[in-house]
Amino acid sequence: MHVTNHLKARQSQRGISKEMIEYVLQHGADMKDKLIFGKKLARQLLAEIRAEERLIMKILDKGGVIVVAEGDALITTYNYY
Repeated sequence: MHVTNHLKARQSQRGISKEMIEYVLQHGADMKDKLIFGKKLARQLLAEIRAEERLIMKILDKGGVIVVAEGDALITTYNYY
C-alpha cells in the first residue's frame, strides 16, 4: 500500500508507530474509507488474547495436548509430555 507524505507527517506528529498502523489495518473495523480501532474493540480483543493465554498455559501445564483425528472424526486425545 502506498504511504503518503501526509500520513507520514501526521503519524510523526501524533506518535503513531508503523506497528500500530499495521495492527489497525489487520484488525480494525471497516467503515467506508476508514479502518477504526477504538477503545471498545481494543478491550474486546485484549480480553480474547488473555483468554487464549490462559488456555495455552493450561495446555503447557499438561506438557502439550495431542488430538488424533481421521477425516472429520475426533478419535482420542492425550497429554503430550
